[in-house]
Amino acid sequence: MILVAGSANLDFVVRAPHIPAPGETVMGRDFQTFPGGKGANQAVACARAGGAPTHILLALGSDVYATPLEASLQQAGVGLHIKRSSDQPTGTAFICVSDDAENAITVAPGANATLGPEDLPTLQGVTHLLMQLEIPVESVTAYALAARAQGVQVVLNAAPACPLPAELLAAVDILIVNEGELALMAAHQGTVKACLERLQVPCVVVTLGHHGCCARRGSDFFFVPAFEVQPLDTTGAGDTFCGALVAALCQGDPLAQALVQASAAGALACTQLGAQSSIPTRAEVAAFMQQQPSDQDPDPGQAKRQALRHFCGFPTQETPSP
Repeated sequence: MILVAGSANLDFVVRAPHIPAPGETVMGRDFQTFPGGKGANQAVACARAGGAPTHILLALGSDVYATPLEASLQQAGVGLHIKRSSDQPTGTAFICVSDDAENAITVAPGANATLGPEDLPTLQGVTHLLMQLEIPVESVTAYALAARAQGVQVVLNAAPACPLPAELLAAVDILIVNEGELALMAAHQGTVKACLERLQVPCVVVTLGHHGCCARRGSDFFFVPAFEVQPLDTTGAGDTFCGALVAALCQGDPLAQALVQASAAGALACTQLGAQSSIPTRAEVAAFMQQQPSDQDPDPGQAKRQALRHFCGFPTQETPSP
C-alpha cells in the first residue's frame, strides 16, 4: 500500500492567451475550479492511473473548499487521513494556463501548513511513502525518518524546490525532480549527468518535459523519451508521473518499465484541463501505450533515446545496461 503525505488545494484556473508579465493585465477567458494540490494529485494518480491501493494524509480547513477535494479523492478510491483545521482555510492555488499549455501557479497553503510530525498515521501495511514539499519540511523530514526506521520505501518529489536538510535526503530512497530542481538539489549548474553523479540518494528520477525522463539507480542509468501528444494543460503532468511511477513500483514492476508507464500517464495528463481531472485511468494508460511505436521501449540504439542521452550529457554511443 502507498501512503501519500502532502497537500490538497482547490485550484482556481483561468485560461489566457499568455501568462502575464510583471505589472501586466491579461484578459482571460474560461474560468473553472478543480481539485488539486501536489499531494492530492499524486494520491489520485497512484490510485487511478496506477491502480495501487493508496491512502493520503492531508490537512483541510472547515470550509466549502474542502468538500470537492474530499469528493475527488474518495471517487478515486483513496483512503483519507484528514487533519481538520478550525482556524486555517483549505489550501488554494491560482493558476493561469496559456494557449501554449504553459502555466504560472501561486499557492496559498492555508491548512496544509498545519500538518505536523505528530500527525503521521500508522505505517503498518505501507510499502511506499510518497511526499512533496507543499507541507512543512520539518514534517516531511519526520515522516521520512519514521518510514526509514520501519523499512518503508521513502519517495520524495522535491517540489516546490527548496534547500533540504541533510537528514531528510539521507532518508530518501527515490528522489523525483525536474531539471531545475535537480540543479538545486545537486548545487550544480552542469549537465543532468553531472548533477546526478553529485547526489548520494540511491535512486534519482529526473523529468525533462518534452525530452522525456532520465533516472540513475546506483551506477545504472535509464532513459525514456517523451511520448508525443498535443498538450492542452501541463498542470498535473508531473504529479501524474510521480503517482504512476510509485504505483508501478509498489506493484513490483522493474524501474525501467515503471518509468515508461509513468511517462505515458504524464503525457496523457497533458491532453486534458485541470490537475486531478486530467489524470487518466490505468486502462487508458495501457491503451495509449499499445498505440505507440516501438521506439518508446527502453532499448538501446533508438534515435530518440540517443537524443535524450545527448541532452542529458551522456555519450550517444552506448552498450546495453545489465
